[in-house]
Amino acid sequence: MKNVMGLVFAYQNDEQMKVLTQIRALSSIPFGGRYRIVDFALSNLVNSGITKVGIITRNNYQSLLDHLGSGKEWDLNRKNGGMYLLPPFQQSFNGVGYRGKMEALLNAVSFISKSDADTVIVSAADCIFNMSFRDALKYHEEKGADITVIYHKAELEHKDNGETGSVFTMDADGRVTDVAINPNPEFMKGEVDLGISQIIIGRTLLETLVNECAAHNLYSLHRDVLQRRVNDLKIYGYEYTGYCAKIDSIASYYQANMDLLNPEIRKALFYQERQIFTKIRDEAPSVYRNGSVIHNSLVADGCVIEGTVENSIIFRGVRIHKGAVIRNSIVMQDCEIQSGSQLEYTIIDKDVVIRENRKLFGYELYPMVLAKGSVV
Repeated sequence: MKNVMGLVFAYQNDEQMKVLTQIRALSSIPFGGRYRIVDFALSNLVNSGITKVGIITRNNYQSLLDHLGSGKEWDLNRKNGGMYLLPPFQQSFNGVGYRGKMEALLNAVSFISKSDADTVIVSAADCIFNMSFRDALKYHEEKGADITVIYHKAELEHKDNGETGSVFTMDADGRVTDVAINPNPEFMKGEVDLGISQIIIGRTLLETLVNECAAHNLYSLHRDVLQRRVNDLKIYGYEYTGYCAKIDSIASYYQANMDLLNPEIRKALFYQERQIFTKIRDEAPSVYRNGSVIHNSLVADGCVIEGTVENSIIFRGVRIHKGAVIRNSIVMQDCEIQSGSQLEYTIIDKDVVIRENRKLFGYELYPMVLAKGSVV
């Protein structure tokens, strides 16, 4: 895969994620007890044999930099290729965020133009899935495609921000004939071919499109390239058939974590030949004191459990005191839940302390979220 490189959009800072993205990018939100969301995008590229990856950032990326380090955990700390961090350098961008992916790619156009790769995989770090791009790259080459979009079959859901995603319509040969952006689920019922923000494109074509969009003040990859030029470019669709969860709201983040309690989904994501890599943090094994009760939960290492944990995700280094009860919740690393407290349908960010006899309850579709470092 020496002629293929990856570009990862790691700058998203979705307003729907509330306090979880106040001090970090969406891509660096902890997930599943020991991972970060960006781990899946990076691992998919590395497991496909791609050893040159650019990470496009924008703001609030200190947490991301701390997690990625030199790229050693993904075998990307190498002399040839490796991981390249691409922070913003142009001051003309509005506010604190890019208007769209083409504007973000303009920030990396020098990196793109200097690469000797023939093909680029453009990946958004907001999906939980485990995929090898090898077959998709082969499909891209066989079809002689200008662009190949990767999609999966799913039903559209109503979102608070109205962003339901891009839906592709294809002919019998797999060529995309129409792109619907954020369609209303009321008018598009049943399974659709929903994009998962993974795109394969030729490097020179990508560079040309980025510069053309910049010259015409266009900035959206889906609207200004895929939709606008669907008849001009040979755009094909490749179906991904495994588990996939797009993280674009508190509800979707909560549900994706809870999905890990399903053994079949855990097997699909983690127990196969393609490993999901993450930053290593050495911890002692978790300790379960007399009287502790654990049911249908994932507990990472370094925890001390004296209370009750049911249907929950417990990250590294969490301390749960005697008499504390945690149900249907996500507790991130180094939190402390003191005796007598009850949590249900809550998401507790890192380094939070819940004092004695506190009761915090959310709802499955609207979990309660506590910011990092809070004391309640």
